Amino acid sequence: MSHPQVVRVYSTYQDPDYECPWQNVAPRGSTGSGVIVAQNRILTGAHVVANATFVQVQKQDDPRKVEARVLAISHDCDLALLELTDPAFTRGIRPASIGELPALREAVQVVGYPIGGEEVSITEGVVSRIEVQRYEHSQRHLLAVTVDAAINEGNSGGPVFARGKVVGIAFQALPDAENIGEMVPAPILQRFLAGVQQRKDPQVPGIGITTQPLENPALRAHLGMKPAHSGVLVTAVQYGSSAWGQLEVGDVMMELDGLRIADNGTVRYRGRYRCQFDAIIGDHHCGDVVRARVLRAGKVLTVQMTMQPMAWLVPRIEFDRRPMWFLYGGLVFQRLTAEFLRIWGEHWWDKAPKELLHLYYSGLRKQDQQEVIVLAQVLADAVNVGYEPFANDVVATVNGQHPVDMRDFVQRMDAAKGEVVLKLSSGATVLLDAAAAKAAMPRITQQYHVPGDRSADLARVVGKAGKRARG
Repeated sequence: MSHPQVVRVYSTYQDPDYECPWQNVAPRGSTGSGVIVAQNRILTGAHVVANATFVQVQKQDDPRKVEARVLAISHDCDLALLELTDPAFTRGIRPASIGELPALREAVQVVGYPIGGEEVSITEGVVSRIEVQRYEHSQRHLLAVTVDAAINEGNSGGPVFARGKVVGIAFQALPDAENIGEMVPAPILQRFLAGVQQRKDPQVPGIGITTQPLENPALRAHLGMKPAHSGVLVTAVQYGSSAWGQLEVGDVMMELDGLRIADNGTVRYRGRYRCQFDAIIGDHHCGDVVRARVLRAGKVLTVQMTMQPMAWLVPRIEFDRRPMWFLYGGLVFQRLTAEFLRIWGEHWWDKAPKELLHLYYSGLRKQDQQEVIVLAQVLADAVNVGYEPFANDVVATVNGQHPVDMRDFVQRMDAAKGEVVLKLSSGATVLLDAAAAKAAMPRITQQYHVPGDRSADLARVVGKAGKRARG
């Protein structure tokens, strides 16, 4: 079987430089795979075209490349839909159909263009696991299918076939394992493509809670659970999430979307597969209403949650956008994000400062703290002498006030007069004279070739500190 629907995807991309957030790193190129799913439409992986500046696709046995643009992208579930500029590209090719979730031990074929060759490659294997996994591209925990077939560089974004239909999109190989890879499963493909057709938000929503299993009998008894009850304990709720205002810390979530949650946090997904309850969210769009049954203070209640994008204190997804930054007296401030943490290299989860990692893994988004502001670096100048050691420290207060987010922080800094006192989470104090700091800015921006004092998305931050400006 030749699979003429499978194409090679060429992407030129340019990532932001989070060490110098006002500039980009040099453009680079990469290749991946994709599959024609409709006339002039190609389904591929989001990571294949993330931060792309130019995209082309190529058919089998055709040396010609055709330009494409990203029509829709969901970094959460690592999927992207491309639109071709040449309508003749897909002429004569029957688009691939999306199938259903495959069964365990079912035979599958991973089809794509792995690096090292020019021809399409077909690798056969079987489905070995169907469960919630961490998506490397987005750090989300969503349903994934593990296959014992190699997913090599270049294969990624390509289709996985079973019974002649696409049952998944190859998206990552398991580290430290040979010939084992993972695919985005058919239910998530169907949700993404249906959402694009209906013009819905392509993001995968998130409940926004932290939970604890309830397998301990003493804890179950303390919570008033009966023998017939099962579920998980809600230990944190992120501000602005789907669960905010609906679920409470101390609730026992017993059912979600009609599925009973076991004491270990699993559900019987689609009546066949035992996996973590996170799998349910992958079937929904932002704006959907999902019901949960909870035990609260001894009473069983039903709550309704309107699904919202995932709300993190430390954002996981920053693709296709520029870093947010602010320069004041040679001090460079940024939001703490997953992309900022990648400054520390491939093993950033071991090398980044422990406080930043703790906020990444365990930070709780609250109404009065929706982002973490980091003193990312110090551009040495007479006005900031002695503050170099405090790079990568978290800003706790500005003149005694806790900044809510980056925009609130910038408003407070812009409005400050006289002494500007920053207390850092390490306990250090950074004090600048506002007039001297502003007078030094032309000298600092010229010396370090910085194009201004803030990123473009902060240019309209005006007005009284603590309030948001319109516009």
